[in-house]
Amino acid sequence: MAAPKKARRQSGQPKPGRALALIVIIMVALTGGMFLSGHTTPRLGIDLAGGTSITLEAKNEPGAKNAINPTNMNTAVNIIERRVNGLGVSEAEVQTQGEKNIIVNIPKGTDEEQAREQVGTTAQLFFRPVLQLAAGDPKADPAATPSATPSASESGKKDDKDKDEKASPSASSSSTPQGRAVTDALKDTTPSPSASDSGDPKGSPSPSASESVDPATKDLAAKFAALNCTDKKQRTEAAQGTKPEDTIIACGTNNVGQWEKYVLGPAAVAGKDVDDSKAVIDQQQGIWKVTMDFSSGGSKKFAKITGDLSKQQPPLNQFAIVLDNNVVSAPTVNQTLSSNAEITGSFTQESAEELANMLKYGSLPLTFSEQSVDTVTAALGGEQLEAGLIAGAIGLALVVIYLVVYYRGLSLIALLSLAASAVLTYTLMSLLGPAIGFALNLPAVCGAIVAIGITADSFIVFFERIRDEVREGRTIQPAVERAWPRARRTILVSDFVSFLAAAVLFIVTVGKVQGFAFTLGLTTLLDVVVVFLVTKPLMTLLARKKFFRSGHPWSGLDPKRLGAKPPLRRSRRTTGPAAGTVDPKEA
Repeated sequence: MAAPKKARRQSGQPKPGRALALIVIIMVALTGGMFLSGHTTPRLGIDLAGGTSITLEAKNEPGAKNAINPTNMNTAVNIIERRVNGLGVSEAEVQTQGEKNIIVNIPKGTDEEQAREQVGTTAQLFFRPVLQLAAGDPKADPAATPSATPSASESGKKDDKDKDEKASPSASSSSTPQGRAVTDALKDTTPSPSASDSGDPKGSPSPSASESVDPATKDLAAKFAALNCTDKKQRTEAAQGTKPEDTIIACGTNNVGQWEKYVLGPAAVAGKDVDDSKAVIDQQQGIWKVTMDFSSGGSKKFAKITGDLSKQQPPLNQFAIVLDNNVVSAPTVNQTLSSNAEITGSFTQESAEELANMLKYGSLPLTFSEQSVDTVTAALGGEQLEAGLIAGAIGLALVVIYLVVYYRGLSLIALLSLAASAVLTYTLMSLLGPAIGFALNLPAVCGAIVAIGITADSFIVFFERIRDEVREGRTIQPAVERAWPRARRTILVSDFVSFLAAAVLFIVTVGKVQGFAFTLGLTTLLDVVVVFLVTKPLMTLLARKKFFRSGHPWSGLDPKRLGAKPPLRRSRRTTGPAAGTVDPKEA
């Protein structure tokens, strides 16, 4: 009968080794991921790295009402962020502030004037005819066939299959004109003023254009031939200084992500002529498509350009949808379109919604005026960071001294728990930078410093509960196990309140204060992990050691020093009558 009781007692004992093994695996995995990703240091915010902070204020266009709304502001943020990152700044921060302000933080290494030019104007969306098409990657095989080109048709109508096979460019036909010289393509396809005035839909070139080549055309042809769309710098330079009435060169990707470069004619339709655009699914064919609705003036322009393009051969029957001089789509035209049109192709839901949002943004009645431009030097941020780190080091040192003096041997558990928390915090901050764009700024550093006090508070709650049990006359091991449920409840309530405060602060604030709230919330969650997987298992293991079990004066659990009630109760046992006494029943 005694053996089963012993087995039951052992099965109920805690197994701290499993928890410690789990936290070691987590730390090794996070550290390995940090080194494998190449991001071994946290990403620094603009106040620590230095850079430029630009504040923009949104304004309604004349005649527009209630255009400044969260949807339009968020779309503008996405466009501005895409534009700024086109400068080669992969860590730019663009976010709304209040109802009508947008804050753009650009780290050091970016030309300030160029950045202000990029973010200070409204994005430009145009429909331009395609004059020339070629592979944008010089390493690509010229004979390689691109994916099927999207096609534009009138909403609610289906194209005849035979017509599609003849008019829609196949993979090979879209690259047919690539063998001609670019200057010849420009001469043969760019309509002269006289041709457009006469209403000739084919835009026949003037005799002078066919006899000679303008120097500007030669220069454009040379730039087109040399353009490498895989080079971000070349793409950016190609898009600078162009006007709607200019013939331009631009880059874009096809449906399989291959770079293509274009020679595009003057803008025929502006984005402001698009009333609405939606990504919808064709219920009959089960494919995603993008629908467009044009204004009355835009319908006439769109009907003219599509009428002209539908009579051309590939790729001259394509029009390019150009946002900030980047081609986001270049569908073919098989018929004259008017106020309603749809674009079909190899769209996914995500790509269809992205194109629809871009088209819709072209009609947003929003402009932005520059309110302020602040330059933050890295030296100033470095000085503030150094001061913050010094303050944190002083605070940490005071906490350690307090733990050693007051809790003595128990301070070893606290220090190991703080070390584990530091490893988890550092690795997560390093990984969250590239993952979600988290940047360590000065308020975030303050949040990490405040977290030291939160973590130390959890240790103190647990240690004091154990000491209370020892004062009641219990030995160390039973005291640890009885103190844990009560301490655990207090720690969880305290951390929940801290996390709730951080969450509310993160939601209702903007800018740098969110960095403080995010760091505070993150470290609060890590405090729970550390207490459950490090502090409690370590305490359970050390309580089995003679140094703590015997209540050594330097263990921090000395019964005499704590004023324990004698005698100490080691365990509860049911025993028979004491030796030398007579059982009443026998008497």
